[in-house]
Amino acid sequence: MLPSLNGLRAFEAAARHMSFTRAAAELNVTQTAISHQIRRLEEQLAVPLFVRRNRALELTREAEDYLPAIRSAFEDLRRATERLRRPENEGVLTVSTTASLAAKWLVTRVAAFQDANPGIEVRMTTSTHLVDFQREAVDMAVRYGRGNWPGLRADWLMAEDIFPVCSPAVAATLRRPEDLANQTLLHSTVSREDWQLWLTAAGLPVSIAKQRGLIFDQTFMATQAAMDGLGVALGRGHLVEADIAAGRLVAPFDTVMPADAGYYVVAPAAAAETPKIARFRDWLVASAQAAAPTPERITPPSRGAGAAT
Repeated sequence: MLPSLNGLRAFEAAARHMSFTRAAAELNVTQTAISHQIRRLEEQLAVPLFVRRNRALELTREAEDYLPAIRSAFEDLRRATERLRRPENEGVLTVSTTASLAAKWLVTRVAAFQDANPGIEVRMTTSTHLVDFQREAVDMAVRYGRGNWPGLRADWLMAEDIFPVCSPAVAATLRRPEDLANQTLLHSTVSREDWQLWLTAAGLPVSIAKQRGLIFDQTFMATQAAMDGLGVALGRGHLVEADIAAGRLVAPFDTVMPADAGYYVVAPAAAAETPKIARFRDWLVASAQAAAPTPERITPPSRGAGAAT
């Protein structure tokens, strides 16, 4: 059986202030009421929570272990209540994605959505972790994967072709894919297996991927290093198309491997049809379809085959 909610509120406030008096003032009750609520909570839990001294309070070891979970629970309740009270037509839409996709693809397009929907302000946030919609102030996200995230609605956005890219100067030294053995390969920790998969698809030994190279924690950093002539990176179609068109990058080979996953637009299932989320999702999917490249593709190996080679 769960303990008294009033007792838990009193405990959290008293522990935060380390004072029954200040907790009482915050909760708009008397100090006596706080003391009674906490004493009753201690009886329900059969565990002492405070060491009461003449002019000070101390948390017991059990209370120190218990407090973080209680604070987290109240914070979840507060955020859930804010979401419940938030009007569906509220004008701010917070979208989370990776830094690479935001910088190289989404930012250049979102202005068109803002022009067509002046009542919705799009705010983008980037991160390398999967969004926790229960704890983070995010309405929707663009995730890379296979679309199987429990509790979320996932709408297919686009695939990504993977192929080597480099500066024009480096490209001049590459006549055939085998020449990569003499180049510095640029890796991203976000997709460490990509080079092995591409080399296998191109019929080259994966040992090339284990040679000297540079490693970056973001894909766009590896791409920037390639533009600066530091080596050869694996580009993802939508993320490098503008740089190739501008001549900053070159795709030196014809071998293009489609990834076995893709980008999805995701949102909590319960909120997925909120007007502002549905409108942005539909626009984003249509934008991706209109801009989809159509290069010649080859069939990639399975993840298992690539890893075993």
